[in-house]
Amino acid sequence: MIGRLRGILLEKQAPDALLEVAGVGYEVQLPLTSFYQLPEPGKECVIYTHFVVREDAQLLYGFHTASERALFRQLIKANGVGPKLALTILSGLTADDFVRCVQLDDLSTLVKLPGIGKKTAERLLVEMRDRLKDWGMASSDSAFSTVQISPIKPNLTATEQAEQDALGALVSLGYTQQQASKAVQKVKTDEMSSEALIKAALRSMM
Repeated sequence: MIGRLRGILLEKQAPDALLEVAGVGYEVQLPLTSFYQLPEPGKECVIYTHFVVREDAQLLYGFHTASERALFRQLIKANGVGPKLALTILSGLTADDFVRCVQLDDLSTLVKLPGIGKKTAERLLVEMRDRLKDWGMASSDSAFSTVQISPIKPNLTATEQAEQDALGALVSLGYTQQQASKAVQKVKTDEMSSEALIKAALRSMM
């Protein structure tokens, strides 16, 4: 089991990051709420991880705090929720917000997330209620620096780069290309960073 990585961030393109640890590059997928906290490439960071082995792949999922990873592990125990859907949930909502939804039986917020219909949302509220009854979200185990977005790719303006990053991130979370494009076009401005555009697009769909 790989539970924690500490090394140099080599690359990042939402929701993926490449972290070098002792000469080995680890590809990690993070929910956007954790991805926003990554430092700029070339700097050191710590990522709490959950390792998944499938017949066709070995996958590492990464998190800003151990508490967020614990919530992810509770989510994938729920009926019908796999790692990809759990990642989507924690990209659209912070861990605190998700716990609050469960505590308040907030069905309307959950059904706005891609891949979650009314039945799945209802099942999540029921199954997670007891598991999260005494949940306390820790913030002291943070190991990330202030977010910076990947360097601008050649031949793209900063605005075009931000739009491309946002579209890629939203599609990777399960939104259709049409949904992602509509949300990005609705909120984008010339001065928005990739991070700000992704956040604004997500808020507009929530």
